[in-house]
Amino acid sequence: MRNVASVLLASTLALGLPQSARADTPLQVMTTIGMLADLATDLGGDCTQVTSLMGAGSDPHLYRPSAGDIQRLSQAEVIFYVDPALEARLGEVLARLGDRVPTLGVASALAPELIRSDADGARDPHLWMDVGLWAQVAPPMVDVLASARPECAGSLRANLADVQTRLAALDDWTRTALATIPDSARILVTAHDAFGYFSAAYGMQASEAIEGISTESEASIADIRAVAAFIADNNVPAIFPETTINPRTVEALAAEIRATGREVTLGQPLYSDAMGDTGTPEGTYIGMIRANVVSIVTALGGDVPDWPAELADWAQTWGIDG
Repeated sequence: MRNVASVLLASTLALGLPQSARADTPLQVMTTIGMLADLATDLGGDCTQVTSLMGAGSDPHLYRPSAGDIQRLSQAEVIFYVDPALEARLGEVLARLGDRVPTLGVASALAPELIRSDADGARDPHLWMDVGLWAQVAPPMVDVLASARPECAGSLRANLADVQTRLAALDDWTRTALATIPDSARILVTAHDAFGYFSAAYGMQASEAIEGISTESEASIADIRAVAAFIADNNVPAIFPETTINPRTVEALAAEIRATGREVTLGQPLYSDAMGDTGTPEGTYIGMIRANVVSIVTALGGDVPDWPAELADWAQTWGIDG
């Protein structure tokens, strides 16, 4: 696949990248994942037209670029991605396009000590799970957009201030919500290790997963049994599937636990590596985090707090009663 992608990319670049659009037309922005597209849209406003390469249900760890993907990326005026640890199979394409198109891997814009790693030293790219950390990738994104459209710098900075206010409110609400979970139940067990940032930021005592940071290798029976033992040892009340991962893995874990005579609640699927469907509240970053928090707090015995006033307009847009 790498050789095919290289040939396709070389052919596209040989034709030459498009000339920059006129300053009075929206800046063409491509992102890899929906969470970045949502953020870029809020930051860019009328100055940008943002397209995401991957949609609901797409696993960025496993995503293979098509010829059409490479062509769309090559025609963008700005490209945002997260980190090679996430979009692994796009790495070569993004690296080569970065020589010709303004391209930002947002994880690289953060201080190195903010990036988590697992026990084997693998980088954890799931930055968006910590809302406060995700807010920190917005200023460098604005810098890239403003460099490409200097005449939009004023509106971009105004949008940035609004985004940061909204994300600060979401961050505080999430922390308040998770704090209502009883201490003994504040343990998050998921399909894959995408919630390390979330657990560290919001006071979960532990985070355990069947699969590792990447989903490229499938869980073994030994992995499932090890997590089942962890659940038994810690009396974990609920486990959670994820929308981008086949639910059979978590269902197998639940069966393993029940075979020991214990019961465990299967929580609502969490949004980890992709948002929900376009046109739904969960198809936005705020809605994705809200849905996860409501699912986790409800299943683990906490209470969902009132929705923050700073996000009342978002709730009204989606017909949600805070």
